Amino acid sequence: MAGRSELTGGTVRRSFQLFGRGLRAEPWLFGFGIAGSALYGAATVASGWMVGRLTDEVATPALQGAAEITARHVWMAGGVLALIALLTAIGVVGRRAVTGAAVFHLQSRKRREVTHQYVKLPISWHRRHPAGQLLSNASADVEAATHVFNPLPFALGVVVMLGVAGWAMLAADYVLGITGMIILPGILVANAIYRKHMSPLVTRAQQLRAEVADVAHESFDGALVVKSLGLEEREARRFANSTMRLRDANIGVGRTRAVFDPVMDALPTMATLLVLAVGTLRVASGAAATGDVVMAAYLLTLMAFPVRSIGFVLGELPRALVGWGRISRVIDARDRLPAGNRDIGAQGPAHVVVDDLHYAHHDAATGAETPVLTGVNLDITPGKTIALVGATGSGKSTLANLLVRLDAPTSGDVLIDGTSISQWSAAARAEQIALVSQETFLFDDTLRGNITLADPGDGPDDAAVWAAVETARATDFVSALPDGLDTNVGERGASLSGGQRQRIAIARALVRSPRLLILDDATSAVDPEVEQAILAGLRNQRGGATVIVIAYRMATIAAADEVIHLDEGQIVSQGTHQQLLAKDPKYRTLLTAYERDSQERVG
Repeated sequence: MAGRSELTGGTVRRSFQLFGRGLRAEPWLFGFGIAGSALYGAATVASGWMVGRLTDEVATPALQGAAEITARHVWMAGGVLALIALLTAIGVVGRRAVTGAAVFHLQSRKRREVTHQYVKLPISWHRRHPAGQLLSNASADVEAATHVFNPLPFALGVVVMLGVAGWAMLAADYVLGITGMIILPGILVANAIYRKHMSPLVTRAQQLRAEVADVAHESFDGALVVKSLGLEEREARRFANSTMRLRDANIGVGRTRAVFDPVMDALPTMATLLVLAVGTLRVASGAAATGDVVMAAYLLTLMAFPVRSIGFVLGELPRALVGWGRISRVIDARDRLPAGNRDIGAQGPAHVVVDDLHYAHHDAATGAETPVLTGVNLDITPGKTIALVGATGSGKSTLANLLVRLDAPTSGDVLIDGTSISQWSAAARAEQIALVSQETFLFDDTLRGNITLADPGDGPDDAAVWAAVETARATDFVSALPDGLDTNVGERGASLSGGQRQRIAIARALVRSPRLLILDDATSAVDPEVEQAILAGLRNQRGGATVIVIAYRMATIAAADEVIHLDEGQIVSQGTHQQLLAKDPKYRTLLTAYERDSQERVG
């Protein structure tokens, strides 16, 4: 079933759908642009018609010495041509200025639509789509989809011009009119052949643009790995290979256009030569006047460049259809997570209930489902600190994502204070639930900006920020920085250590005073002593939050009120640390492995 943005049907149908949607998006601007083009076309035809009439009624009699042709007639003729030229200039200015603004507005609209969709799509969707391709969708694909609208108003004005010119030539001499308008079927035939060869070439070129962006993004994002492991030459070769494939694809596109563009340029010239040849015979036989031939030839000469605008539209059309198709797949993505409309106003720590939760990864290519969580049931007492323990791949992070609705379960539900998380409004979730993930991300901003994530003056005050910093045990290093909270940390927090970044991320969550706080291995880069201090601070503030910690350190797990052991997507045991040591052999083995790993890291 087609999405609301997708173009359907054959090439012609999809082309008209594309034009209609773009024009409806900016009706006033494109309307003025088309009006300017129509004025230009009408004025151009009028100038040709006037040249023909003046040839027969002024120029030819004057050259033959007719007494009735005076200087006044010549000046009047020149004035009429000057007025037509002024109208032509107004049409050109209006068409170019307004159409340019319309195209930029359309591009901005589509980019916002794509990026807003990115924000709404769940984490599972983003994992299936590389960041480089998403960047390409919002940049290169949007430009490809909208660039065709630059020449479109001009081309529509040329259609008006061709109609008026055809009528004028037919009215003057039907043979000359038919001869001149033979250009139209030539344009249609040339475009049909062009589309057949161009569409697959453009499709591949757009895909390769996305791949180049993806490779570049990976290389820049993994700069530390590339530099530390001496992989510069390998990454350079990988990027070069991608760009060479894109180069070859673009050359193929260029070769096809190199054949098409001269054909489109030649058609009006060939029509002009044909009109002159036929017109000579018609004048010699007395069937047509000299002015009629001059008018037809002059009109076709004037239309040589405007007719090329139709070629520009037809030339950009395959690329536009491909670009529109690529951004439509984003806009029409169906695995969005709609927010509810319940603004929960509860106070105190959250009561979390997980009811028969199932989750499976879906492989879009094969349609296969890989179970991750199976029948998970939990009832977490408000205000408790819960340690979630399990081997790698047991589903801990997936469960954390489901608790904050970064993803939706295959079946089952998560209820907080008796209300399904799917019914909570986005604002309520952001205000009352906080997740600090194992992948710490800091923006290229000040520490204050990274903690508050708000514009100056809009976020929490400095007292709340410093209180969160203190609980996250970041006060010492923040105070030691030259500008304190106003210190810019660089891209991804490059000026801070891993442990410092994690503490800032924890402070970012705490400053919102969440009722449910989830730490997904969020202290792995922090010294054990600092980690214990952070957890102690959370326990002291525990009256205001329920805390779920995905932990690997023995001390962290032992300090929790309750431990949940997750294995292969199922809860295998639940109780205090001592109870699980006594009754769960897998838990003991897992804790022994954790402890050995910690000792090896310290050693």
